[in-house]
Amino acid sequence: MFDVLIAGGTVVDGTGRPGYPADVGVVGEKIEAVGDLSAAEARRVIDATGHAVSPGFIDTHAHSDGMLLVDRQHAAGLRQGITTEILGQDGLSYAPLSAENYRVYRRYLGGILGDPPEDLDMSSVAAFRSHYHERCAVNTAYLVAHGAVRLETVGFRDAPLTGDGLEKAKGLIRDGIEQGAVGFATGMSYHPNSWSDTTEMIELCRAAEEMGGVYVTHLRNVNTDRAFGGGGVPEALEIGRRSGVKVHFSHTRTGPDTAGKVDELLAEIDAAKAEGVDCTLELYPYASGSSLALSSLPSYANDGGPDAMLARLTDAEERSKLARSLEDSRRRPIGDTVISYAPRNSHLEGMALADIARQRGLSMGETLLELLVEEDLQLGFWGTPPDSVRVWEQISRDSMDLLSRPDYMVGSDSVPIGRLPHPRAYGTFPRFLGRLRRRFPVMSLEQMVQRMTDNAARRFGLTRRGLIEKGYFADVVVFDPGRIIDTATYDDPRQFPVGIPHVLVNGQIAVDHEQCTGVLAGQAAP
Repeated sequence: MFDVLIAGGTVVDGTGRPGYPADVGVVGEKIEAVGDLSAAEARRVIDATGHAVSPGFIDTHAHSDGMLLVDRQHAAGLRQGITTEILGQDGLSYAPLSAENYRVYRRYLGGILGDPPEDLDMSSVAAFRSHYHERCAVNTAYLVAHGAVRLETVGFRDAPLTGDGLEKAKGLIRDGIEQGAVGFATGMSYHPNSWSDTTEMIELCRAAEEMGGVYVTHLRNVNTDRAFGGGGVPEALEIGRRSGVKVHFSHTRTGPDTAGKVDELLAEIDAAKAEGVDCTLELYPYASGSSLALSSLPSYANDGGPDAMLARLTDAEERSKLARSLEDSRRRPIGDTVISYAPRNSHLEGMALADIARQRGLSMGETLLELLVEEDLQLGFWGTPPDSVRVWEQISRDSMDLLSRPDYMVGSDSVPIGRLPHPRAYGTFPRFLGRLRRRFPVMSLEQMVQRMTDNAARRFGLTRRGLIEKGYFADVVVFDPGRIIDTATYDDPRQFPVGIPHVLVNGQIAVDHEQCTGVLAGQAAP
């Protein structure tokens, strides 16, 4: 007797080989059988006729660390067929942190991670994982966060991490991976991460490599004078060469300035791979990004943490200086900014910063600083997509060309907070599998599923996940290949996809006929 029998579908098993007709039988949290099970009995039968039956999708880059502690159903991800999310991205997360540092970093990260409970124990990776295990609808895996490691060693300040402090930091990374983290992550556009230099990063990554972890990097474009090769790809590759760590590049995609230049985008990485540097990459299929607004501030303005930052923002002379800096910045121009999250001024969500500035009679730099003060720094934004449809179309085609590479996987870079989040939070996986696969048929359905499942599971060491195979966890998605499509748009992003009627997480039916069931069966993987 099976607990769940998925009958009559085409199994797309995650290996990349052609789909084949088969039933899938589930007992408890595992797949018990794959084949002709027409004579079997089951407590629940799901009719998958005309549908693909695939492993649950693994989102290799999600910023849902905070929201999963508030919205444990997480329909935005679950309804896409996502059954596992990898947290700790860009080094922006909560463990390992003392109680005091957790409160500080929770406040600082509010513009991207939201507002989780203030009294949680985040003192270790084990404690962090306990807050998600069997308490969320999706599985979670964790990358030790560089920001947390720096806070626990040198604090929220621009100071070198050397000597005993560096050894303590390496110990925190080793302990975190031993307690279940799958690697170490940094974002070198953010703080306190970007106060590191390349030498420090090599040493930290040696600790991750010793434990078999992956180094996940959001490339440096802040304090580039501290970096090998001026930061970016050269620095990340040098860290991989000298530490031996496996390198995973976050959200590596073309944009308006690089549309159509896929080979140029990856030339340095491909050369390093030929030398033996172990590299993989991920992307999402949209033409603009999203982040927390305080990341636009110059590096020195972050020194000292939230209270010191607000003191600068409310000092007239300093505020004028910062406003000019924002308006002159080439690193992160603010002219295309749309506010996505402003919990104290929710009526501003969806408004362009330029329009708010006109209403207030201020410059855009002054307006952004004023909003940061009003929101206690908890302000999110996304960038407007290109005006040219042709450019946007080329970026979409580039996304498919990149995903066709065997070293790629899918990371939504989801920031699921606010009334008008970036649409990638609701549409990344069905956009690839539906809209873009049908428009740009450069790879098979089976290859795409492999990138979204087995590729990620193997890279991040997610045990017995990523395949439809006996003995594997029953993370399963039933979808209609001809109908699946995203519906989330920039102007109306909180819209669920269609064509994904059923999702199982660890054998429990989490989505039934395109409706969340309320089951919280997610585990802390691996």
